[in-house]
Amino acid sequence: MKYRLQHVIRLRQVRRRQAQDESITVHIPQLNRHQLETLLKVKQQTKIKVLVLIGLGCSLSAGAQDLKPTKLMNQTGILITIILILIPVLVGIALMIFKLRRVIGHYRRKVHQEESGQLASYLDEMNDTETLHALSQRKIALDYSLNDDELAGTQAADDNKGLLSDISNAPDINFITRKKVAVARPPIDPALAKLVLWFLGTATFWLLFGTTVGEYVGIKFISPDVDHLSWLSFGRLRPVHTNAVFWGWASLAMLGLGYYIVPRVSNMPIASLKKGWYTLVLVNAAVVSGTITLMAGINNAGGEYREYVWPVMALFAAGLCITLRNFLQTIASRKSKEIYISNWYIVSAVIFAIVIVLVAYLPFWQDGLGETIVQGYYMHQGVGMWFMLFVLGVTYYFLPQQLNRPIYSYSLGILAFWSQIFFYTVIGTHHFVFSSIPWWLQTVAIVGSVGMLIPVTSGSTNFFMTFRNGWHKLAGSYTLPFFLVGLVFYFTGSMQGTAEAFRYTNLIWHFTDFTVAHSHITMYGIITFLLWAAIYTVVPRLTGKEPPQITVGIHFWLALIGLLFYTVPLMYGATYRGIMWQSGKPFIDSVVFMAPYWLWRAIGGSLMWTAHIVFAYNMYKMLLATTIPDIKEAALKKLSEQYLKGSISSPNQ
Repeated sequence: MKYRLQHVIRLRQVRRRQAQDESITVHIPQLNRHQLETLLKVKQQTKIKVLVLIGLGCSLSAGAQDLKPTKLMNQTGILITIILILIPVLVGIALMIFKLRRVIGHYRRKVHQEESGQLASYLDEMNDTETLHALSQRKIALDYSLNDDELAGTQAADDNKGLLSDISNAPDINFITRKKVAVARPPIDPALAKLVLWFLGTATFWLLFGTTVGEYVGIKFISPDVDHLSWLSFGRLRPVHTNAVFWGWASLAMLGLGYYIVPRVSNMPIASLKKGWYTLVLVNAAVVSGTITLMAGINNAGGEYREYVWPVMALFAAGLCITLRNFLQTIASRKSKEIYISNWYIVSAVIFAIVIVLVAYLPFWQDGLGETIVQGYYMHQGVGMWFMLFVLGVTYYFLPQQLNRPIYSYSLGILAFWSQIFFYTVIGTHHFVFSSIPWWLQTVAIVGSVGMLIPVTSGSTNFFMTFRNGWHKLAGSYTLPFFLVGLVFYFTGSMQGTAEAFRYTNLIWHFTDFTVAHSHITMYGIITFLLWAAIYTVVPRLTGKEPPQITVGIHFWLALIGLLFYTVPLMYGATYRGIMWQSGKPFIDSVVFMAPYWLWRAIGGSLMWTAHIVFAYNMYKMLLATTIPDIKEAALKKLSEQYLKGSISSPNQ
């Protein structure tokens, strides 16, 4: 805000110091070929019968004074009171900033209107033959195109100004590297684009909602008596957080990207847009009703990520069934023989998700140890065969596009696909090593976890080799860094999962915060980062609006640094905690030992939550925000309208 205010004030001061002609004529050399054509037509004719309508597109930091810890400030009630007082203050500051931004925006639009009016008047009075001749020559130069015979020397050089021209001295934020904007792609059906954007928009809402609940749960983790409402108890809010992020954010974002990818890869329109809207409504209805029932204390009585009762998950499964039929009909109607690997992954993920929900909620095998085995199957298949398979399919589509090169190896992709299906479906019970589950079944899960080295290594090799000779493109892209981080965590996080499966490491790490760190590395470091990369790729194509690149950078670094602050201390502290348990230390000693690492967890989680707010702002800018109009285009539009009316009116009228 400080920079924006200084920028506006500085522009006003410069405008007052400069002569009017100097501030207006600076736009003349910057006219493009279309604007020059419009101007020359206006100057050559008294009446304009054809209007030239050119498309108009029109962190708050607060420093806190260090307070020396006192007995009063250590009281939980005092801290909660201070937080409750700060909430309306911060809301007021946010509203003030919003109003101030509107005032600044109104002022900037007014300045642009004044400048465009002055420029239109100046262009109307500009009758200097020499100037018009120079503009005509510039128009000819801009219209020039290669004829493939220039090297033969048949064209004479026409360069009266030298090598340097059209140098802009406009102030800008020079310490931020400008990234390349989205490459224009063939347009898609506007109705399908609307459906995709609704999927991504609602997914963004659930990300912000779910992680806000998670932030509040983090507060209750260190201050359990922050409230005394049963609906806001830790045991109810924690599954609200995880399920909103799983089924609201990640699932809706993946389905929206799937509705963009499947028809484009198949080179066919989507079979039914109406079925896509049905899926959108059903999945959102499932998350809304699931959130309400969980907060009301109605749940599935245990089972991580399986807390929604069966009628809620029936809505989710119905939406997936509708989408599966829609995708299969679209792929079946394709004209080409081959099915690109993205569709292999996406369709298989939807099939597995339906199977997972049925296995987890049908009551036939839900007694005794059978329920435990089903829980391990459901929990791991949800992560690996729904989220991971789908997101890998999304990556196989967007990553080669962003690098402008084909995927390194189709064969490696097929190897990773089938080996993941073979090994991942048997690894669920490695979470129940040394339990009452049969020893042979535990061993099968461990062997399957080791077998996951094949799909992870082949898939990672495929993606990183696609990057070969293209690493320099990272500096000019705001999407490739998200892809790179997601793929790095795909390799490291998956390898970490294999390491956790062995019996000895399971003794140390299981039931500690190491598992919490690992789940965030996979669901956040892999799934969420790759989804962000795809969203930043596709939304500008659908809306024509780029996100502010500075806030994309803020989003990236807050999320990455927050994830590292969250996971690395937890893994380090949890390792020592497991060793303390094995050494027979009292449990309370390990709790005291973990206190500083939980503080780092809180800091990292807060940074990640802030990153989601920035991401939501970027989505707003890509979906709804207006753009600042081009002064030159606005001036030419005014000039054309005024000549159509037969007279030039004063710009001050």
